[in-house]
Amino acid sequence: MAYTDPIADMLTRIRNALKAREAVVKMAASKLKIEIARVLKEEGYIKDYQIIAGEGNKKDLVIELKYEASRERVINGLKRVSKPGLRIYAGKHEIPVLLGGMGTVIVSTSQGVMTGKEARRLGIGGEILCFVW
Repeated sequence: MAYTDPIADMLTRIRNALKAREAVVKMAASKLKIEIARVLKEEGYIKDYQIIAGEGNKKDLVIELKYEASRERVINGLKRVSKPGLRIYAGKHEIPVLLGGMGTVIVSTSQGVMTGKEARRLGIGGEILCFVW
């Protein structure tokens, strides 16, 4: 099955797994999805992620979701910003600050996928992939 927006699919799978209080969520892997998972882990939104061999020569991305001691979700929201039909780019001074710095903006830059904070620090802009809070 081909998806027109694999990143939106990834975020929806994570959102649905969190609602169902699942421990892990599995999806087809891609370089961009793996980079987004890396940023989510670095920012403390997920426990871990791993790439496992799927059927054929395809790889699957398995994300281990993170909950607080009270089984409260660590990720309260995920929002896709730039879509295939409408790409959203921001210069180094236009990268938004989400919830006064409490949320994370994930940006795809010429130097890889990183948080909006990191992109501002490096003085580079890019495509705003999604918001996480």
